[in-house]
Amino acid sequence: MPSLSDLGQLPKRLVLGRPVRSDKAGESLLPKRLALPIFASDPLSSVAYATQEILIVLTLAGTAFLFLAPWLAVAVVLLLVVVVLSYRQVVHAYPSGGGDYEVAAKNHGRFASLVVASALLTDYVMTVAVSVASGTDNIISAFPQLAEHRVLIAVGLVAFLAGANLRGLRESGKGFAVPTYLFVAGILVMVVTGFVRYFFTDASLVAESAGYSITPEPEYGDLAGVALLFFVLRAFASGCTALTGVEAIANGVPAFRPPKSKNAATTLALMGGIAAAMFAGVTALALFANVKYAEFPCDLEGFADCETQPQRTVIAQVASAVFGGDSSVGFFYIQATTALVLILAANTAFNGFPLLGSVLAQDRYMPKQLHTRGDKLVYSNGILLLAGFAVVMIVAFEADSTRLIQLYIVGVFTSFTIGQWGMVRHWNREMKLVEGAERARMRRSQVINALGGSITTIVLVIIVLTKFTRGAWIVLVAMPFIYLLMRQINRHYTHVADQLVPSGDSRTLPAKVHAVVLVNKVHKPTLRALAFARATRPDQLTALTVNVDEADTRALQADWERYDIPVALTVLESPYREITRPVVDFVKDIRRDSPRELVVVFVPQYVVGHWWENVLHNQSALRLRTRLQFQPGVMITTVPWQLEGSRDREEVLLRQPEGPAPGDLRRGFAEDPGER
Repeated sequence: MPSLSDLGQLPKRLVLGRPVRSDKAGESLLPKRLALPIFASDPLSSVAYATQEILIVLTLAGTAFLFLAPWLAVAVVLLLVVVVLSYRQVVHAYPSGGGDYEVAAKNHGRFASLVVASALLTDYVMTVAVSVASGTDNIISAFPQLAEHRVLIAVGLVAFLAGANLRGLRESGKGFAVPTYLFVAGILVMVVTGFVRYFFTDASLVAESAGYSITPEPEYGDLAGVALLFFVLRAFASGCTALTGVEAIANGVPAFRPPKSKNAATTLALMGGIAAAMFAGVTALALFANVKYAEFPCDLEGFADCETQPQRTVIAQVASAVFGGDSSVGFFYIQATTALVLILAANTAFNGFPLLGSVLAQDRYMPKQLHTRGDKLVYSNGILLLAGFAVVMIVAFEADSTRLIQLYIVGVFTSFTIGQWGMVRHWNREMKLVEGAERARMRRSQVINALGGSITTIVLVIIVLTKFTRGAWIVLVAMPFIYLLMRQINRHYTHVADQLVPSGDSRTLPAKVHAVVLVNKVHKPTLRALAFARATRPDQLTALTVNVDEADTRALQADWERYDIPVALTVLESPYREITRPVVDFVKDIRRDSPRELVVVFVPQYVVGHWWENVLHNQSALRLRTRLQFQPGVMITTVPWQLEGSRDREEVLLRQPEGPAPGDLRRGFAEDPGER
C-alpha cells in the first residue's frame, strides 16, 4: 500500500514522468531531426506574420508604396542569410551554448555581455508571450465564443508548454516535431501550388481583399526625401520579425548530439533555408493575389463589416486564394497548422532561456539554482521562471498580440548587433595567429559579420525610434533593470567567496568548548540531547531553561531532581515571557567573557511524519536557531527525536531495493552513503 509520501509525489510524476538518472544525460541530447522543430519553430512560425507586418506599414500610405514589398522582402531574406552565416561561425567558435552572451564576454567585456544577456532574457519572455497570444488569436478566430476567456486560454497554453518542457527535451521534441513539420510542409505545398497556378495555368490568384482600396493616413500622404527613407526603413524593420529566434540554435549547442557544433551548424542552415523560402514564397503569393491588409480594418474601403468582423490574416487570404476558397481542405489545413505552430513557437524560448540562465548562473550572474538540472535532466528552475514572467506579461497586456508585438524584437536585435560586432573583433584576434588560406577564410567571415553588424545596428535604431512610444520603452527599461540585478547578484557571490577564503587562523582550535543544552521538559528528546552533549566531552556543560511560567519551572526542577540528572539546571528569568532573547543574551555573555571560547548549543527537535505537523511543533527551536546563527563563535546542533509518524519515511527507503530514487537524498528521504 503506498504511503502518504508516495501519494505526495504522484501529481509530480503524472506531469513529469519518471525521474532520469544523471548517467543518462547523453540520452536527452537531440538529433538534428528533433533539434530543428525545437529550436527553429520560432523563426519558422514568423512566416505567419512577417509579410503581414510589412504590409501594415506600407499601407499606412495607401497602396502607392506596395510596390516596395518585394524589395523589402528580398532585403529581409538577405539579412536572414547574413545572420544565419554569422551564427554558423558562432556555433563553431563558441560551442558551449553561450551564443551572443559568450561572444560579447570574450570580445567586448563584462558590460556588453550583460547587456546581451538582459536583451536575450527579455526577448525570450516576449517570444513566449507573443507566440502564445498570437496562437490564442487564431483559436478565438475559429471559436469566437471563447473571446472572453482569452487570458485564461493563453495562461493555460503557457502552463502546457512549461509542463511539456519539464518532461525533458526528447519528450517535448517528439511532441512538437510533428506540428512544426506539418506547418512547413503545408506552407511549401501552398507556395508551389500558388506558383504553378500563377505561372502555368489560366487560373488567377485573387484575394478576398484584392478589390479594396486603402485611405492613407494624413501624415503619410506625401512622402519624400528623408521621410520616405525613414518610412521604408520602418517597413523593413517590421519585416525583420522574420529573424526572431534565429539565435536560439547558437544558445542551444550543448543540447545537440555529438559532433555538437557540426550538427548545430547544419540545423541552422536548414532553418535559414526553409524560413527564407517560406517567407519569400508567402510574400510573393500575397502580391500575386493583391492582398490588402491595414492596421485599422476600417481604413480598407470596400470592407463593409469592418466594425464587427476582423480582417483575415495575410496567410489566411493567400491560402484561400491558392486552394480555392475558405471552405477548401487546404485552407483549413493551413489555418490549423498555423495556429498550432504559433503556440509551439514559444518552445524555442523554453529551450533557450534555461540554457542561457544556466550559463549566467555558472558565471555567477544568476542564482545558482538556474544551473541545477531537475529530475528530467532539464533546467527546471529556468523553465518555471520563464513561464512565470510570460504569464505576468500576458495578464498585464490581456493577451493582446497587437500590443505585445511592439515589445518583441528590441532585445533580439540588440543581441544580434553586439554579437556580430564581437565576432568582428574575434576574427581580428584570430587572424593574427594564422596565414595563407586560413587567414583569407577568416577575412571572409569577418566581412559577413561586419555587414550583419552594420545592418542590424541600423535596424535596431529604426526599431527603437519607431516603436518606443508603442511599448518598446518597457523593454528599454527592463533591460537596464535586469543588467543591474545581474551585477548585484555577481557582487553578492563575489563578496561571499572572498569571505570564505581560508585564512591563517582557520585551523586554530578553540580555547574551550562550552556546551549549552536547551531544556523545556524532562523527556526523551531532552535526555538524548544531554547524552550527546556529554559524549562530546565539552570543557563546560550547561543545561538551560527559561522561566516563562513559575509553576512549569518548579515542576521541571522537581523532575530534574527526581531523575537525578548529573548536570546542574540553569534557570534564566524572563519577566516578559520571552524565550529567544534570554537564551541569545546568555550565549553573548559567554562569548563576551571568553571570545576564543566556542559555544555549542544543542537544540532538541521532534521529527514528524507530515509537513503540516511542523506547524504544531518546533516553533521555539526554529526562532532560536534563526537568531543564534547570526552569532559569531556559536555552533547549533539539532538533536532529532523521531516520532512514530516519521517512520513511514524509513519504510519508503526499505521498499527501494536499488537504493534511493533521484531527489530522495535532497528531500531527506534517504541516508547519505558517504555518512555510513
